Amino acid sequence: MNHPTLERLARCSRYGRRLLAAQPDLAETVAGQLGQAFDRAAMLAFLADPACADEDALHQRLRQLRRQVWLITTARDLAGKAELTEVMATYSTLAEVCIAAALNFHHTGLAGRHGEPRDEHGQPQQMVVVGMGKLGGGELNVSSDIDLIYLYPDEGETASDDAAASIRPLSNHEFFIRLGRKLTAALGENTADGYVFRVDLRLRPWGESGPFAMGFAMLEDYLVAQGRPWERYAWIKARPLTGDHHDELMQIMRPFVFRKYLDFDSFAAIRDLHVQIRREVARREMAYNIKLGPGGIREIEFTAQVFQLIRGGQIAALQQRPTLAVLAELARSGLMTADAQQELAAAYGFLRRLEHRLQYLDDAQTQLLPDDTESQTMLAEAMNVADYGALLAALEHHRHRVTRHFEQVFAAPQTDQNSHPLTAVYSGAADAAGLHALLENAGYDDPERVLAILDSLRQYTARLPESTQQRLNMLLPPALEVIGSQTDPVVTLERFAALIQSVSRRATYLALLAEYPAALRQLVRLLAASPWAAQMITRQPQLLDELIAPQHLMSVPDWTQLASQLHEELDAHPGDTESQMDALRRFKQVQTLHLLAQDVAGRLTLESLSDHLSYLADALLTETLARCWASLKTRHRDTPRFAVVGYGKLGGKELGYASDLDLVFLYDDADERAQEIYARLAQRINTWLGTVTSTGILYETDLRLRPDGASGLLVSSIEAFSDYQLHHAWVWEHQALTRARFVCGDTAIGKTFEALRRKVLSAPRDAAKLRDDVLAMREKMHDGHVNDTDLFDLKHDHGGIVDVEFCVQYLVLRHCAAHPELADNVGNIALLQRAGAAGLLPYERARAAADAYRELRRQQHAIKLSGAEFARVPPQALENVRDAVRTLWMHVMETAA
Repeated sequence: MNHPTLERLARCSRYGRRLLAAQPDLAETVAGQLGQAFDRAAMLAFLADPACADEDALHQRLRQLRRQVWLITTARDLAGKAELTEVMATYSTLAEVCIAAALNFHHTGLAGRHGEPRDEHGQPQQMVVVGMGKLGGGELNVSSDIDLIYLYPDEGETASDDAAASIRPLSNHEFFIRLGRKLTAALGENTADGYVFRVDLRLRPWGESGPFAMGFAMLEDYLVAQGRPWERYAWIKARPLTGDHHDELMQIMRPFVFRKYLDFDSFAAIRDLHVQIRREVARREMAYNIKLGPGGIREIEFTAQVFQLIRGGQIAALQQRPTLAVLAELARSGLMTADAQQELAAAYGFLRRLEHRLQYLDDAQTQLLPDDTESQTMLAEAMNVADYGALLAALEHHRHRVTRHFEQVFAAPQTDQNSHPLTAVYSGAADAAGLHALLENAGYDDPERVLAILDSLRQYTARLPESTQQRLNMLLPPALEVIGSQTDPVVTLERFAALIQSVSRRATYLALLAEYPAALRQLVRLLAASPWAAQMITRQPQLLDELIAPQHLMSVPDWTQLASQLHEELDAHPGDTESQMDALRRFKQVQTLHLLAQDVAGRLTLESLSDHLSYLADALLTETLARCWASLKTRHRDTPRFAVVGYGKLGGKELGYASDLDLVFLYDDADERAQEIYARLAQRINTWLGTVTSTGILYETDLRLRPDGASGLLVSSIEAFSDYQLHHAWVWEHQALTRARFVCGDTAIGKTFEALRRKVLSAPRDAAKLRDDVLAMREKMHDGHVNDTDLFDLKHDHGGIVDVEFCVQYLVLRHCAAHPELADNVGNIALLQRAGAAGLLPYERARAAADAYRELRRQQHAIKLSGAEFARVPPQALENVRDAVRTLWMHVMETAA
């Protein structure tokens, strides 16, 4: 042999050694091809020349091809010349090429005798061979069988183009059954040359008792009416390999696999399937099975796929097939920690390489570690470790990590609540005095009100299925315990009961909360913190999905990544306005819930929260603009020369959870139709933002800050806007400009706007007139927000938030010409600090005012979060804060020139 790579192959593979010994000429052929992977083109060339004259010749050629691919790929792998991805891709490609070649050969033969299968319109039909499992994922191993399903688009009958031809017509169903049997034999029949691939058809509908081939309509009927949970798992990797109508097939498959809302039952279904596998492993003493045993390949696949089943309906990027790609996406989406992804990916790579080397030994489909010394020694060399003991140590290291991550996801929860002390409260299995004592001990100061809430809930749920009532019985005792620890447990319980009534017809949510205490605790914290949060979750209960993974819920948002995720989700619904609008709303709700959870947990300062809410609005506006333009039939260019400018809280990055958006629309386009086209675009954007759909509203908008207000044009050319700002705008409009910024759209317009904004802010002004105008507008605002209570309104009363804002705006307009750093849109706190540093007011006074402004906003945020309509407090509560603001006001507005 005298070739190091082939000599290593012979040492590490008995099958390879036998092949080379039996056919010495193969060694020279293989040695000449070791420099590169055996790719699709080479496989097709091998099969094409010379053409196969008959079925026997085809069978022989296919098996010869498989033999050469096996030798070259195995030798490259063992020599370290082929990565795992190359090995899996090569064998997957081999399967695809062999399937296509055999299918075409036998289709031609059957059509010659029976005519071409056609639908009712006379269109030819082709078999769609669907690859499942590792073949579907492009992850085939070297001695794997292939899981296939045989489909065809439509029913009909065969017919010949030649009217004079003598044929025996068949139904399409019979034609494709015969074709499927021919294909299966071509691949799996064990001839003198061996086999190509063992074919497993048991994943088809009804399994071994189901038809050998079936039409799309039969498949759809089966999946809708009889598809079982484990079949959803199996269909994740389904990939059509031949024929056409692939999009139609995917439209049938996707709704079955990827559900629109939380699919918590997937946890239980995969958990049960795994338990069955573990029992079978134990029964057959397969603890050393690296695929099915503890910490094996299957556990990695299950870990990835349960997230696909649960989240794939909302995150289109999870609807992919390769395991490593799914793990990477889980980390990118924040559903899995980077450490977990890296450990699982490393284990998957190790286990798959080990699996291949086990199969290299004798070309056998095995995942069992050997018990003979010769095989163990060969395996250790193939894995490049010192000995078999070192191999087992490395294997145990990876398996331990896999098991740890798997059990974190799938650990069976405690569901028996019979021993919980509060079980008697909901079941009523105690006298009144006993129930009162239990509730008071749990933290409730009004037991009668609690019992009334529970009685009302019991009456409502009495109409529901028994299984739902059982889940509720499991949920209530721990829920009452957690709720009792909150500051106002009775109010929290009322919100919880309202939520339970809302979701009670979808028992999967009750199961989630009953089985996962962390999700229940997080939910209760949110309900206790804010009636607004309670209303949001009650109206959109699919948000409960987000509570499953605490590390995901509490992760700092990566807005670049999230914007990419949103873009992909919208791309999954091309031309479907309703679905895209719903996707935008779901994205906002999910990200808002994440921020709310972090806010309630004390992980975000108010400034950070406002920044994140502003980034969220930016992402949503960016996509809304893009999708509205794409759907505008009258658009005259591929990319609009149009920009969205944010004012107010959006412009100043001080958004709250329920803030509306102050928007101005600008364009820079000389086309004579521009005004009309961009006006339609602006109207559509406003409609997309403000329309109430089944998933809620995106944002309320205020467009009155445009030139000439509500009576002005909806969109302005940048020239007209510039002219208005420089020559016609009121002082209050220049005040508003201090907090304006380019949000999305044409960046050139954004730069022009920013240059104009700075020019306007830096214009020389008469100090006295400026002060008079600002004071007049402040009084007008104050008169428009009458406070007829004895409480202090944090925003509108003197000494409040608006006073600080007006002082800052005055300072910017008065001094920006001499201090251009004041033109930066960096927020009121930073601008006060800059004004102090520039000597425009005493630095300590500036710092005190900045601290007061921060505290006023913090208090306002907390009060609004608690559900109050107005942010008002007793006057004495914030006297020091009000004093700091009054001092700022006196210095800036009453004594400064």
